[in-house]
Amino acid sequence: KQWYQRRVAITAGENSRVMGETLRSELRKLPSDIVTTVRGRGLFNGIVIKETDEFDAWQVCLRLRDNGLLAKPTHGHIIRFTPPLTITAPEMEEAVGIISDTIRSFVK
Repeated sequence: KQWYQRRVAITAGENSRVMGETLRSELRKLPSDIVTTVRGRGLFNGIVIKETDEFDAWQVCLRLRDNGLLAKPTHGHIIRFTPPLTITAPEMEEAVGIISDTIRSFVK
């Protein structure tokens, strides 16, 4: 039983690294006039939103929610993304699609 528990922990850690790299890679493709910085480690990631008179991180998070993805705004201009350690590649692809479509909906 201990071997199995250790194996699962290693697998979750590896999944966190791989899926986190995938997420950050895709987030870096977002329009730089809206997303100024992408940062994170493993599956704890964040983007910095360029605040304007028209929107801030809170409005982006509300639209993400309306599109099916929950994220947490912090400090008025940062959005945190913390998917579960067990997220799969197809789930990450869906999440990235929602994030991308939502961010691009703020482009004039």
